[in-house]
Amino acid sequence: MRGKVYLVGAGPGDYKLITLKALECIRKSDVIVYDRLANIEYLKEAKDTCEFINVGKASSNHLLPQDDINRLIADKALEGKIVTRLKGGDPYVFGRGGEEAELLCDENIDFEVVPGITSPIGGLCYAGIPITHRDHASSFHVITGHPRKDGKETKEINWNALANVKGTLVFLMGIANLKNISENLIKEGKDKNTPVAFISWATRANQRVITATLENAYEIAIKENIKPPTLIVVGTVVNLREKLNFFENKPLFGKNIVVTRCRAQSSVLAEKISDMGGKPIEIPTIKIQKIEDNKELEAEINKIKDYTYIILSSKNAVDIFFEKLNDMGYDARVLFNSKICAVGGETAKAIKSRGIIADIVPQNYVAEDLYEELKDIINENDKILIPRAKNARDFLVKKLSEKCFIKEVITYESVIDNDKKDLALEAIEDENVDYITFASSSTVKNFITLIGEENLKKLENKKIISIGPITSKTIEDFGLEVYKEAEVSTIDSMIDSISNDEKMKMGELIC
Repeated sequence: MRGKVYLVGAGPGDYKLITLKALECIRKSDVIVYDRLANIEYLKEAKDTCEFINVGKASSNHLLPQDDINRLIADKALEGKIVTRLKGGDPYVFGRGGEEAELLCDENIDFEVVPGITSPIGGLCYAGIPITHRDHASSFHVITGHPRKDGKETKEINWNALANVKGTLVFLMGIANLKNISENLIKEGKDKNTPVAFISWATRANQRVITATLENAYEIAIKENIKPPTLIVVGTVVNLREKLNFFENKPLFGKNIVVTRCRAQSSVLAEKISDMGGKPIEIPTIKIQKIEDNKELEAEINKIKDYTYIILSSKNAVDIFFEKLNDMGYDARVLFNSKICAVGGETAKAIKSRGIIADIVPQNYVAEDLYEELKDIINENDKILIPRAKNARDFLVKKLSEKCFIKEVITYESVIDNDKKDLALEAIEDENVDYITFASSSTVKNFITLIGEENLKKLENKKIISIGPITSKTIEDFGLEVYKEAEVSTIDSMIDSISNDEKMKMGELIC
């Protein structure tokens, strides 16, 4: 059986600038062939068995020549596989997708094209430059700035027409040819004072925008060391940048923030960082290993009506408990006799997603405060079930067992993710890392295990953000300083502490 190929536009770089259909293709693919301008975070959406092939596609430096890429995706489809050819931007906007589609058509291989947001649109938008504006440009023109080696493309460009049109000009892949571009436009009559913008790594946290005029564009590009991938924008719409620049005004724009939560939970923190303009560097230090075929948990669920309280201390505990409940043919109604307690806001949200509002959530999200809430209302007739992680803090179990019957059931174990050791070492060496976040004591311990205690000193100059007092104590036990601690033990509060720190620094700069 022949497979199928999807030529997919991944958008200009921002993780969320991708279509639903593109994500659908990624998720069902057997093979993903991607280039460097596609956000590699999308690969996390693929199934575990998916094969990833990096074909590079940097200007004049291809890991695989285009003809070989065409052949590769065709051959994979001929093996009966679903192939996604993942491209930055749009497949048909200087992405050579047309050539790939032609070969597939010639070989009678089924294919679809999934459009993407092209960088001349999305990139300019994120730089604060509208590609059209009734007072500036009623048309736009996208031109390749990277001539073919045979010179054919350069000869085909009508410089006179481009110089005299009133629309916005956007050159892709043109930095190496910038001198020729500016000289040709001026020669054919374009005003030498026409504004120019260089947009590097558009829509990403490391986006950089430099403005110039057509006359000094080449000189400015050399001085500012502008490198590909960079868009070149020519037109008076560039003058609107200062007024319309929303992206670079985001509170965490350009900040590199290490996220050390487990893979399943890091996405929430990473998403919030991205939404605020920052770049999350995900280094999941722990993996969650569920206790399979958990007979002990099954036994307690079968007599769940005997328990007057159920305490859940993490989202993992919630998910595993309710999954087992459902697997056994029960739903939330079976908990009618129990009050549900949550240690933490994230845990309470996870419980609510299961159709239950937690009865007790302490104001401060720590075990000690939950004990304070419970100690005067429970008595010797109560029975409390605590499904939780192996080696978790035993404070609640010890203190509550003095008051009534406690049943602790181990449902999962947090183990170190040794696969991330190289990433962790890179992070502490990287001078561009602005913050390192820790959302639990286990992430602290595992991160330090990954880097080795001999490298602890390299963390002394890093800004460490802690989710709360228990995590802060673990950090300090290793001789490290907590730069900021969240006011409330939540992800949102962690983000607020970083954002407020950046606001303070900006205030100091303004003063």
